[in-house]
Amino acid sequence: MSEERIEGQPKYAPGTHVRSKDIRERKITYTWWEPEAQYAFSLGPANSRFLKELKAGKIIGRTCRKCDRVIVPPRMFCDWCYDTTHEWVYLKDTGTVETFSISYLDPDAHLIEDPILVGVISIDGASPKHGFMHYFGEMKPEDLRIGMKVKAVWKPKEERVGSVTDIKYFKPLIGGDE
Repeated sequence: MSEERIEGQPKYAPGTHVRSKDIRERKITYTWWEPEAQYAFSLGPANSRFLKELKAGKIIGRTCRKCDRVIVPPRMFCDWCYDTTHEWVYLKDTGTVETFSISYLDPDAHLIEDPILVGVISIDGASPKHGFMHYFGEMKPEDLRIGMKVKAVWKPKEERVGSVTDIKYFKPLIGGDE
């Protein structure tokens, strides 16, 4: 694009911010349009298999021989070396809390008394720092800590649909829970 300027025009027009109040008070003209777009979304082979295995109550990853890693959620290409991943590997449904958040707001930003506990879990058997974000349950906010060992609590088999929410939450791993 050329840097030509039209005489009398600024190089960059500063513009004017539109506020919700301006729309409500009809100070500006606007229109609303919702396109009737049709689309299809493909999960690809790695995520499709990952969700199929979750429906069966199993966590699966992929290995990268070049980086000597086990990647979960699985990918068909290694995000470190860009080589094709090599084989599927089943993992435990246990892991370690890497980070967490305690929220006293529900998804609609309303205050709630019992907080939502959510965080990132590194799955046992996967390479360090490989896992996913999920809910925590069967614990109080003050019990949750980084480095804590946790175990998946699965929905009943007949309720699973092939989604990460087939795991209801992760609970503290105590003694012989493995």
